[in-house]
Amino acid sequence: MTTNKFNIHAQKQEYPGSDAQLEPQAEFISENYLGSRKLVGKVALITGGDSGIGRSAALHFVKEGAEVAITYLKDSEVEKVDAEWVKQWVENEGGVCRIYPVDLRHSQEAKDLVAQVLSDFKKINILVNNAGTQYPNDDLATLEDEQWLDTFATNVHSMFYLTKATLPHLEKDDVIINTSSVNGYLAPGNMVDYSTTKGAQISFTRGLANQLLKRGIRVNAVAPGPVWTPLQPATLGQFNPEFVENYGGNSPMERCAQPSEMGPTFVYLASSDSSFITGQTIHPNGGMMVGG
Repeated sequence: MTTNKFNIHAQKQEYPGSDAQLEPQAEFISENYLGSRKLVGKVALITGGDSGIGRSAALHFVKEGAEVAITYLKDSEVEKVDAEWVKQWVENEGGVCRIYPVDLRHSQEAKDLVAQVLSDFKKINILVNNAGTQYPNDDLATLEDEQWLDTFATNVHSMFYLTKATLPHLEKDDVIINTSSVNGYLAPGNMVDYSTTKGAQISFTRGLANQLLKRGIRVNAVAPGPVWTPLQPATLGQFNPEFVENYGGNSPMERCAQPSEMGPTFVYLASSDSSFITGQTIHPNGGMMVGG
């Protein structure tokens, strides 16, 4: 596939969007992906694991032998449907998956989530901070304070809260993976608040990696380029429907990625294959050249 052409009229999704309603449907794991037991005995907690990149990470982890705990946005019926799909898929594969409705913008909910996951699984070995949001805006003067604060609460504060709550339970050779974005580097003018949070996530990754070196816990980030997820029509599509029609077409590969093209990157960072990598960011972005 060299280009994407999506039917913008089929993308009338409301925030936060749903994989079940995405048209065309996204691919989360390729049919020929064969796991090689890289994560046997591991428990992974993945925020936003109901859809998009988080769902792909969860499916790939299960193929590698991990058990997965995934979160979805509390009070969102469409995300609940998506999360239940993941749980059913995992169980059909003979794996273990539990789903947790939560609003990680609140510190206590992060603490309660970790306590529940530990009760259910007895341990956490892999933390994937993936949940996020975006609200396009092309004029800072009209960017509402509430939007700025909510973008930071969802993308940055939740990452801090959940990582802080999880850290006492991580041991040597456990890992943290943060989902950032190419926009943390390119910073498009219509996503100032979002890009700022994505830059903050990169610095959080680097600083935390240095802090945890002595404990043998690795911390890395993934900074995807355009990926076909429900967040795109539910946010960018509301801002500019025509943008969705050729989503990712301006990238060097002239297309967006499928979530299935992200999952293996998370497997690499979660496994011992990346044992000498920490504080780094991997850039599956279709050939965009970025600094850092």
